[in-house]
Order: sequence, then structure tokens, then C-alpha cells
Amino acid sequence: MTYNIAMVSDFFFPQPGGIESHIYQLSSKLIDRGHKVIVITHAYKGRTGVRYLTNGLKIYHVPFFIIHREATFPTVFSFFPIFRNIIIREEIEIVHGHASLSSFCHEAILHARTMGIRTVFTDHSLFGFADAASILTNKMLKFALSDIDHVICVSHTCKENTVLRASLDPLMVSVIPNAVVAENFCPRSYTPRALDYIPGSPADTRPSPVPIGPDDTITIVVISRLFYNKGTDLLIAAIPRILASNPNTRFIIAGSGPKAIDLEQMLERNVLQDKVEMLGSVRHEEVRNVMVRGHIYLHPSLTEAFGTVIVEAASCGLYVVCTRVGGIPEVLPQHMTTFAKPEEDDLVVATSKAIAALRSNKVRTDRFHDQVKMMYSWRDVAQRTERVYQGITGDISAEEFYGYYPGQAWDGSGDRVRSFALIDRLKRYYGCGVWAGKLFCLCVVIDFLIYVFLEMWFPRANIDIARSWPKKRAEDQAGLEGAAQ
Repeated sequence: MTYNIAMVSDFFFPQPGGIESHIYQLSSKLIDRGHKVIVITHAYKGRTGVRYLTNGLKIYHVPFFIIHREATFPTVFSFFPIFRNIIIREEIEIVHGHASLSSFCHEAILHARTMGIRTVFTDHSLFGFADAASILTNKMLKFALSDIDHVICVSHTCKENTVLRASLDPLMVSVIPNAVVAENFCPRSYTPRALDYIPGSPADTRPSPVPIGPDDTITIVVISRLFYNKGTDLLIAAIPRILASNPNTRFIIAGSGPKAIDLEQMLERNVLQDKVEMLGSVRHEEVRNVMVRGHIYLHPSLTEAFGTVIVEAASCGLYVVCTRVGGIPEVLPQHMTTFAKPEEDDLVVATSKAIAALRSNKVRTDRFHDQVKMMYSWRDVAQRTERVYQGITGDISAEEFYGYYPGQAWDGSGDRVRSFALIDRLKRYYGCGVWAGKLFCLCVVIDFLIYVFLEMWFPRANIDIARSWPKKRAEDQAGLEGAAQ
């Protein structure tokens, strides 16, 4: 069974990032599996209207007002007319939203349910419960997910966080991690013949890596947006101490953000310009070329649901030093990482331990790429996501998808499939809070009235159906999959 799917998020290329890469890679693999996939995002500088990417992936860049960090201004209803037009044009059957901070995502889920379309949400982030921003975000998330068909989280820690924030039944939340295209993140010395060898077997004739001597320079790479939540303040405090305790060490820092000025000021105060190279923003296709210049990847993030970049770093043969926060401990095995508390002193100690481990040649980083390639695959992510689509559309039984639990259901009706009836939807929203529940119900009613108005005054018969991108022949696709395996 194939589906017509719309990925909706404020965050997509050309902006670099983990969410953007996730949407692109997942969409590409779903297209390879025979599905039709489009992406709906806002207009970026120089990109407005409809664009096509590799493999026939169609992108709708909708012009909307941006307020902060590429997130659009939330209007609740103004996105509905153009969203409806796109959904009808492309004959969409499933709307898949991404990111808690995406206004497009939350509004698309609301409008899709009003139009009678199945919805899925993927959460990529962790949020707290005490500060004002988190309280507002969590209430918005509860609004969007009160009428969702299924939720996907990128780690088990992320699942626990999302279930608590949105008051969800844990059974309607699946964990599907991010992945990496291992072929795009090879170590510098990696050769195609290495794909044929089995680590530890007699046929393993790959030469051992050149040992790092006591006087050789060790390069530490940092690739991150320079924001507070990415631990930039922690990095600024730790760099002078790491360089002071480890003389034959240098840093390469790639990324941009508001904390870049603070980082540059620290370098000037400590006269470390010759020890720290700042590259600024780099495109995703350039990340590998930056990583292979180093030996250690430092990830000082304060909060992280998954951390795709550390998987990419390990795939490039870098030893990873990261903070023990969020879902990061779930991502890589212990022999690839050294963990630190999100504190300055502990980060300095952990980095020094990693440097000592590399100098003593106790860590075989040349094995990392093949191990990461076996652990993470976008093909596997696409297959598991496809199973979610099959579960919410009823193409596989509820017992097979959710497990058999007699008498249990999300809405108490005995049926795990969400009803599109307006009265049932209002019942789900009404329980969101004393005042919030009534406000949410009002929004749903207004959204329904707008939909009725659009159906009457702008009938579907007047909307042209878009032609789909030609699909690959079955025999060609089978040949490609065989070659990939």
C-alpha cells in the first residue's frame, strides 16, 4: 500500500540542521519505497513557490512572516486556505508534522483533522516544564496533539518528555531514531574496498591507523549552532582551560549564531586565534570535510533529544566527547564516547581523558564507521515510519500495530482509530484545561466553519490536480535496492 504524504515544518533546507536533514532523508527513502511525498515549509531568502529536489521531492515554499530562528508567526487560521489548496492539488492522505516549535506543523495538524486527513507528528526536541517559554510551548503541543493519530519521537528520553508535556497515552507514541548516510561520512583513509571486510576476521587486512605520538597535535572539532541551548557558554568557558592543560591541541569550530560574538571576544581576551579556527556557517555537504580534519568531536549541548551530529562524527572516525543530557546516552555505544556532566569542570576533565586515550592508542576509531553503518540506516527509519502510516490508516490491524488491550482506547470508545466527527474532536479538546479547553474548542469550531466556507465558495472542482513525478520502474527500483544491500 502506498500513500500520498505531506511533510510539514518551518524547518527545512536551505537552512542546515538535524530536523531539516531528517525530513529530507526520510522523504527520499519513502519516495524510493513507492510513496508520493511533498514538503510544505515557509519561503526562504531566494526560495519561494514550488521547487523540486532529488528524486522528485516537491517543496512548497509558502511566503509567511518569520519571527525567530526561522519559525513563522502563529496565526492559527490564515494558513488554512493555501494549505487546503495544496492538500487537494496533491491528493494528500497523510499529513506528517515535524518539530514542537513549528507553527506550520501545529496548524497543519489542526487543518488536516478538520479536512478528514490522518496525521502524524514527530518530536525532535526536549523542553522543560517551569519556564514561561516551555509552559507556552507545552500548551501549544497539547492543543496540537489532542487530536493526533500517532506521535513519533527520536529517542526514549524524548518519548517520556513528550508524553508528559502533552498528556499522551504512551502506547500511541513510537520511538524511531534519526539515522545517517554512512557513505557521506567516511573517514579520510576509508576506501571502497573496506566495505567488503568484516572487523576482527582473518580477512581483515586493513592497515592499522597511524598512532598519535605524545607531541602530535590533536584537533578537536565543534560543529553546532552557536546558541545557549547548544552549550556555547560552556564551550567558551572550557576552551582556554582545555588548551592550557593540553598544549598540543587545537580547535576547529563551525557554526553561526548569536553566541559567535562572545566566542570571538573570548579568543581575543586569551589570544587564542592561532589555536582556534572559526569557520562560520557551513553547508551540510561540507560537514564531513570539516570533521575528517579532527580527532575528537566535542558536543557540549545542554539539551538534546537525539544528536545526529555525534553519529556523523563517529561515522567519520572521531572520538566523541559529549554531555550526558537528554537522549544522547542512547545514541552511541560507550567505547565511542566519553560523557561529561553539563558543567565546565567536568567537560574539561572529560576532554582531557579523551585526549589521553587517543595518545595511548586505546581507542580504535578506525572501526567506528563500519559499526555506525550497521546501527543506523534511513531505509530502516522509512520502513518503521511506513508501519506507523499503515497502523493509523487501518491497513494493519490495531492488535498488530498497538498490541491487544481489551476495552482500552484513546477516546474511551473502544476504538483506537481517531474519529473525525466534530463532536468527538470537541470532547478531546475540552479536557485540555479549565480555560484552555474551552478556547481550544472555539478554535476547532472556527476552523470547521472556515473549512465549510472554503468548500462552498472555492469548491474542489475548481482546483487542478497536480501531476505526480514519474515513479521508477519496479525492476529498476529492485536493482537499486539490491546494489545498496
